[in-house]
Amino acid sequence: MDESLLVSTISHLVRPEDLNHHGTLFAGQMAKWLVEAGLIAASRLTGKPEDVVCVQLNGMNFRKPANNGDLIEIQSKIAYLGTTSITVFSQAVRARDKVILVSNLATFVIVDKQNVPYPHGLKLGEDYINRIRDIYNEAIKTRPAR
Repeated sequence: MDESLLVSTISHLVRPEDLNHHGTLFAGQMAKWLVEAGLIAASRLTGKPEDVVCVQLNGMNFRKPANNGDLIEIQSKIAYLGTTSITVFSQAVRARDKVILVSNLATFVIVDKQNVPYPHGLKLGEDYINRIRDIYNEAIKTRPAR
């Protein structure tokens, strides 16, 4: 598998309409951006954005606020591949100083036109898993009990 497909980055400028009543980035806006970043990462991997749907946001860990005018970079990494699912780890940083603002895991499922999940046939390499072992293990913890 081409490892360049396992990591992607998107950017957003925090604008006045993105702020909450405290004057910092609204958590709901950040959630939207994190889901978007995860969806892009999963779509790049499958090559079929029309088949990728978000089924679970596995929390958001906020560390620092973002303010009006901040440029936010969200890096997403494929963290785990199930048979029909793709779990993505995303981390948002403030571009000017690389301060981590928030991180999360989100799970996406690949579905057909009738919204029925189907196997994507993808597998992560052992070298990649070893390099991301911490987020891989966190992703496993989010899997539903069977």
